[in-house]
Order: sequence, then structure tokens, then C-alpha cells
Amino acid sequence: QVQLVESGGGLVQAGASLRLSCAASGRTLSRYAIGWFRQVPGKEREFVAAISWSGSNTYYADSVKGRFTISRDNTKNTVDLQMNSPKPEDTAVYYCGSSRSRFGPPSWSRVEYDYWGQGTQVTVSS
Repeated sequence: QVQLVESGGGLVQAGASLRLSCAASGRTLSRYAIGWFRQVPGKEREFVAAISWSGSNTYYADSVKGRFTISRDNTKNTVDLQMNSPKPEDTAVYYCGSSRSRFGPPSWSRVEYDYWGQGTQVTVSS
């Protein structure tokens, strides 16, 4: 049974840093692209960043480009999201998702991911 677990969320001041981590059991993450998405109440889950299975390709939403960095450690079966200079508008529940197909490309579309974690709350205060 595949399970993804996000960690590292919390309350942070604008301009500080926060690092989220996504760990998996029941699936070898190194074979799958991983995406980070976020959601606020009343809105759809939106793309934040994605990384290819090898780690050689990364993609970011325009709103976080230059501030957030996605990375992976395939030896630890984890994918991290480093959030630098967060803004109050980054406040959301953050989810990681694993792509449907092995060795497939990363995607900005949430329908391309079949397993999700339970989410971790990130609150950025001004």
C-alpha cells in the first residue's frame, strides 16, 4: 500500500525559511516524478513545483520561481521543498503527489498524480 507523508509545515514569518519533506512507503519514489501542490479553503489545489524521477528536471509555478526549490534524495526516498522568502499568500496546505507512471515526466496537472499525502499546513505571518 502506497503512502506519502508530508512534514515540516508550521508557522513562519514572512522572509524566513521553511523546508517541507515528502516521504513514501510502499513505493520507490526514485522511479516517479513528484509534485508539490497547495490548497486554500474554497480554491482548487494548485501546482507549486515538480521534479523528474532522476532529479534532473524541475518546474515551478511563476508565483514561487526564484524563492522555492524542489529537490530529491533517492537514497532516502524523499522529496523536499525549500521555501525561502515565503509570503503571506503562500499560506496553504501543501501536498506532495506521486506521478501515475514510472519514469514519466513531471507535470503541473494534478490529474497526472495518483497518490497524495495528507498535507501539511504552512502559515506565513506578515
